[in-house]
Amino acid sequence: MDTGTDRYSSTVNARKIATLTGWLMVVTFVASIPAYFILYAPVRDHPDHITGAGADPTSSVALGATLELIVIIANIGTAVVPYGIYRRYSESLALGYVAARLVEATFIAIGIVSMLTFLLMRQEGTAGTDAALGQAFVAIYDRAFLIGPGFCAGVANGIILGYLMYRSGLVPRGMTMLGLIGGPLIVVSGILVMFDVIERGGTVQGVATIPEFFWELSFGIYLIVKGFKPAPILAGLDGGSVARSESS
Repeated sequence: MDTGTDRYSSTVNARKIATLTGWLMVVTFVASIPAYFILYAPVRDHPDHITGAGADPTSSVALGATLELIVIIANIGTAVVPYGIYRRYSESLALGYVAARLVEATFIAIGIVSMLTFLLMRQEGTAGTDAALGQAFVAIYDRAFLIGPGFCAGVANGIILGYLMYRSGLVPRGMTMLGLIGGPLIVVSGILVMFDVIERGGTVQGVATIPEFFWELSFGIYLIVKGFKPAPILAGLDGGSVARSESS
């Protein structure tokens, strides 16, 4: 672990980085939840509407896609913005976190393309009367969600970020246990869904997401309110004394 000053010391303000990271984490919740549960619901619940039947979902899907584009930006930001601090504990973990968030963002983008393609084919009338095509696009979205915000988020935010925060001491260690428990639970539940052992979106998978949900939410709120806790890896950073005094 590198606890000394490095070339980022004169440019990184620990308190500002913590606050921005916290807000970005909160944004991922604010933007993703309505997109998945509300705005995409007309398409996910009625894939046969690709034929032109039912109410026009254009506004709903377009807004959902816009929100998920914001989620992609925020997801990547939660790893890139604090990278200069995280790397002071472990460059490999910091880089691994960035990579995992990028992979997650890629699968989110796949889901967005699937929803927008559904919408385009309905608008252009090129889907004909084949409702199965709509089911295919919805299935692609659901599986992209399973791998991205499901599996990859468990690896990134639960396992990698949880371990990094536990070892570095930048947030309360008791809080990090939510991630260290929740991350593996999300990963395992996702794999079980792939093998058709448990139902997608069922009770088991829903319960498995609870620790991870509260870990990510509490992590974001903590950074906004408190900033990073006093830790050796903050030594020498511009604004580090502010972060230490406000976090104690």
